[in-house]
Amino acid sequence: MQPLHPPLSSAPRLAGLPPVVGPGTRVLVLGSFPGRASLVAQQYYGHPQNHFWPILAALWPQHPLPGREDYPARCRWLLARGLGLWDVYAACEREGSLDASIRNAQINDFAGLLIGLPGLAAIAHNGGESFRHARAVRSGLGPDGQARIASLRLPSTSPANASWSFEKKLNAWAEALATFGLV
Repeated sequence: MQPLHPPLSSAPRLAGLPPVVGPGTRVLVLGSFPGRASLVAQQYYGHPQNHFWPILAALWPQHPLPGREDYPARCRWLLARGLGLWDVYAACEREGSLDASIRNAQINDFAGLLIGLPGLAAIAHNGGESFRHARAVRSGLGPDGQARIASLRLPSTSPANASWSFEKKLNAWAEALATFGLV
């Protein structure tokens, strides 16, 4: 016999990080939701084994990436390259850091964000969980945004995505960002 009501989640309710964007943002990289290490550090891709920052450093070797201890400088560096960061989810319930554990998620306000991004050309979904919500993200952009902003699915930079080597991830990211003149 099935219960009348599903059990309530015992996972904590977590709030995401604010967007890292500016008027020059051409490609918005969307993760699903920050992992535990990122939430503790209050930094996107804060887990030391995540490939996100090393991939970007490899894409622009002529522009040295600031160290992880200077996150504000990293964000300025990212914005100077035309990239922005945010997540699909504003908040969720989750134990641990895996996307598969996300429950009762609330999607971010993409229409509101779009107002300040006149040059946004693409949304690059960092991994499958983010891309799973590409349709909802696009509908949040309104008709004008849907017409002018491409959606891309990129391999996750998470250490949980061990089936992709660093080099294979780097090549996929380089190809996608080159399409929009960023590399």
